[in-house]
Amino acid sequence: MELIRISALLDNYIWLLCDEDKRCVIIDPAESQPVIDILAANQLIPVAIFLTHHHHDHVGGVPGLLIKHPELPVYGPEETRRKGATQIVHEHETIEIAHFSFRVMELPGHTLGHIAFYQAPHLFCGDTLFSGGCGRLFEGTAEQMFSSLGKISSLPDDTLICCAHEYTAANMAFAKAVLPDNQTIHNYYQKIIERRENRQATVPTTLQTEKKINVFLNCHNIDLQKNIGIKPNSISLSSVFQQLRAYKDQF
Repeated sequence: MELIRISALLDNYIWLLCDEDKRCVIIDPAESQPVIDILAANQLIPVAIFLTHHHHDHVGGVPGLLIKHPELPVYGPEETRRKGATQIVHEHETIEIAHFSFRVMELPGHTLGHIAFYQAPHLFCGDTLFSGGCGRLFEGTAEQMFSSLGKISSLPDDTLICCAHEYTAANMAFAKAVLPDNQTIHNYYQKIIERRENRQATVPTTLQTEKKINVFLNCHNIDLQKNIGIKPNSISLSSVFQQLRAYKDQF
């Protein structure tokens, strides 16, 4: 399988996953034209569009793509029905198309109906997990998002986190503020700054890496709890997450 990352809008990424026959699925098309250009340049044959949630910067390209490829099925959660989804999918369902076999994971938090598409090792997780961070709680609760991150954490360590935004530098600046003495986080932050200075993308990343540098996957860390004003082990981990997410919102 070949993974193609397409930059869109200000900081979005659209993903294409392609098989050996040049057939591909399109994930979260924020815009249509960049995708149309890549399809033509690489002689790729789209077989489906996948939508993780209903926000415009993830579905804005659907109408333009369907004008060019009206036969394409559009898979997404119920909340994307009005945004072009023709195939509504749910937790544990499998999407079998061409050489692809994706498992659907429901990941509420950022939105109530947010989902991800998983075909090992690729996880297309939209705005749930970012490198070094996680999505804002626009509709769901902290407990929902904490549970969703737990689902992702249960996947194999070699899972490729194909998130939809280039937020890593800002996320790692926050991580460094929360855990200033963590050398792994410090080193990763420096690596990310260098990549961004060279205009290089920082994703996909691996789940193994995220478990080491992503503070939202480390709510059990005693130093983290102390540094955000929580007496260690005094509240639930989902409550630690809630306070950490609120801290990030004001950072």
